[in-house]
Amino acid sequence: MKTIKTSFLLALMLCFTVNVSQAQKFFQIHQDNVKPSKMMEYEKIAKEFNEACIEHNVQATWFTAMSNDFRYFYITPMEKFADLDERPFADMAKAMGDKFSDMFDRFDKCYDSHGTYIMAMDEKLSYMPEGQTSAPADENYRKWFYMYYTPENGDKVREGMKAVKELFASKGSKEYYRVYRNGFGSMENFYLVSVSAKDEIDSAKRGKANEEVLGPDRWETFSKVMNHISRMEEYTGRMRPDLAYSPK
Repeated sequence: MKTIKTSFLLALMLCFTVNVSQAQKFFQIHQDNVKPSKMMEYEKIAKEFNEACIEHNVQATWFTAMSNDFRYFYITPMEKFADLDERPFADMAKAMGDKFSDMFDRFDKCYDSHGTYIMAMDEKLSYMPEGQTSAPADENYRKWFYMYYTPENGDKVREGMKAVKELFASKGSKEYYRVYRNGFGSMENFYLVSVSAKDEIDSAKRGKANEEVLGPDRWETFSKVMNHISRMEEYTGRMRPDLAYSPK
């Protein structure tokens, strides 16, 4: 959260990133890697922070998610990279005085590391056949698959993911997913596949049904991705509407 306080000065390095004018949706992600022993304290401060934003009508918007390994993600949609130059918390900090800095000092005790980076939704690889671009409002449960690859295998991984999407479409799969790729601020190349459900049970049922829809030959298609990635990490999590924020 401290990076929010400094208004994301990483904008000075944006000359090394992709162009936001491309037909993709970009997001600024702030990630807090919270200590398990500090989760309850962190949540208390995060809710206090949200209440302060509401009181001061901060002109910013973010969605919040948390993973099963105690990472918290604050996701802000971007229209242009110049958005990073804005200081939405300046008036709030001035009005709150020492209380503002004290709140972030308390945040800092809850994690050993945190940081900010940019990700882009890849609509060409996402499988959302009904024209949706986001998960239904009642589906806050998430399964996240991180697929890392080396630069030399980038094209092969992308072609493999296209093949997976084609398989889902040809079988009429109802298991929709969104694909995001890393951007500025990430040291490794990866794709993130996000699958939503109502809860863990709903996710398991839908996953099992999808296996039957795709059939046993699905592994041949999946191998077009798996053969070219360096590693894959799977996490579960959920969106946190109670920690999200948008101005009045």
